Amino acid sequence: MLPAYPYLILSAVLFTTGTLGVLIRRNPIIMFMSIELMLNAANLAFITFARYQQSMDGHVFVFIVMTVAAAEVAVGLGIIVAIFRLRGNINVDELDEMKG
Repeated sequence: MLPAYPYLILSAVLFTTGTLGVLIRRNPIIMFMSIELMLNAANLAFITFARYQQSMDGHVFVFIVMTVAAAEVAVGLGIIVAIFRLRGNINVDELDEMKG
């Protein structure tokens, strides 16, 4: 069995990449993809710890995180499409108010 640290290092790199994508990019689609990358990095860490401890708890958490991520994408993309139809652009810097 491989040690856990290569998977945890990969998880940290993926999470850092996702964090930088959310902080640097201003396109909401790229921001959603970066959030998904961060969630997948957390899933990788959960699975790594579950395998290392020989427990099924990490798999349960991964299932919950994937369910929340699917709901987040559905709602988020719906909001982005509604904003694009209303304003014609989806620049995050210009979306400072919730009025139509």
